[in-house]
Amino acid sequence: MGSTDDGHTFVILNRRIRDADRLLTEAGFLLREHLGRRLYLLPPGTAQDVHERAGVAKYGLLAHTHDLVDFCWTTRWSPDQPTGEPDLQFKFGDGAVAVTASTTTARLLLEQHGFVPAADGVSYRPRDGLDERGLLGAVTAAETHAYTHGLSARVRLGIPTPADIPASARRRSAPATGLQITPSPRRRTR
Repeated sequence: MGSTDDGHTFVILNRRIRDADRLLTEAGFLLREHLGRRLYLLPPGTAQDVHERAGVAKYGLLAHTHDLVDFCWTTRWSPDQPTGEPDLQFKFGDGAVAVTASTTTARLLLEQHGFVPAADGVSYRPRDGLDERGLLGAVTAAETHAYTHGLSARVRLGIPTPADIPASARRRSAPATGLQITPSPRRRTR
């Protein structure tokens, strides 16, 4: 799940999930075909409405899978939090993640999660050597931890509009059936 810079909320499924079409369309998402895969799109709306619709969709999907990454800044609404600039901003671009922190608590939290400070004391980057999955894990962990401390966070994916959502990085092939194990040669016994 993610958000475009112009305020659309989207869901892309990397595999078929039973009842996903119904769950998402009943929550107000529009089904589109985009670069050979299904894209569910929720147009911009009020923060509370988008928050509620995406929440319904997310919890419906969680009944079928826990393999879900939610980077929707458009759905981060709370009556207790002001709508100003967030305490943490994560920005994806060109295979990297840049982070800015506006408070001391946010900076300490980033350092707890292994983010490395820049000389300006406000900007951070993930530690070296992380692959794509590691980057997603680091951002997810820090963002979730921030919310548990009452900090606001925004993840910018660098996608200006729905038309700019990139094609899948995975090769299109037969659906995966799980871990593939190559049997070892059997020894003959006499």
